[in-house]
Amino acid sequence: MKVAYLGPKGTFSEEAALRFFPPNGTELVMYDGIVDVLEAVAEREVNKGIVPIENAIEGTITMTTDGLINYDVWIEGEAILPIALHLLTVEGADVDDIREIWSIGPALAQCRDFTRKLQAKTKHFSSTANAAESLVKANHKNAGAIASELAAKTFGLEMAKRNIQDFEGNSTRFLIVTNEKPEIPEASKSMLLITPGEDRPGLLAIILNVFSSLDINLSWIESRPTKKKLGTYRFFIEAQMGVQEVNMQKAITILRTYGHDVRVLGSFDTKKL
Repeated sequence: MKVAYLGPKGTFSEEAALRFFPPNGTELVMYDGIVDVLEAVAEREVNKGIVPIENAIEGTITMTTDGLINYDVWIEGEAILPIALHLLTVEGADVDDIREIWSIGPALAQCRDFTRKLQAKTKHFSSTANAAESLVKANHKNAGAIASELAAKTFGLEMAKRNIQDFEGNSTRFLIVTNEKPEIPEASKSMLLITPGEDRPGLLAIILNVFSSLDINLSWIESRPTKKKLGTYRFFIEAQMGVQEVNMQKAITILRTYGHDVRVLGSFDTKKL
């Protein structure tokens, strides 16, 4: 089984994939971007993919939500990975001499207090692992990378400061996507993409009331622009009820009766890594 993930080696995506999928019979395939992972699954280059969708500190990862809109994949699971961010340096570097901190945008945002106290400039990279790898290649003693312990081991970097994130309890949730839509599975959660038929006052309230009236608890709501007209949106709705449940089927039917386009993105359970 081939599984796509966001590379290079040493990313949190790789760590999540290594923890989620069994080592026997699984081939992990690196891709340069989140959208590339989703495209690989949709185009059947791989069997499954794993992509981050939400961080406890920084919130939704919009590259993933936009990719779910554009590619026909099915969400079959989700995994919660605890996130510990560390300052990595090349051998011989002194933390007091660090003047630049390298990492991906969300990781830099999760460590603002540390960066501010260090009075260091920030430099953006495509991933935490890419920042770590670039640090090794540059052998830059006045720069450090924010990345994982896996990245430190992968690229042979020193862990100069551990757990530098601003808040404890940081975690990222990942979606497991596939190109094979199964029979409606027994599951505890569902994700829908709702594109309203027309804009009207109280539109979102009307949609949410459908779930409330059927006693369906919602665990995540995200809006994304339709890209057709300013101020018009489609909504990601995650419900704590499997799509196989009668009340979820009723909610979908009612929403479609109201003229909304409802796309079921998946039905799944959660695994803590």
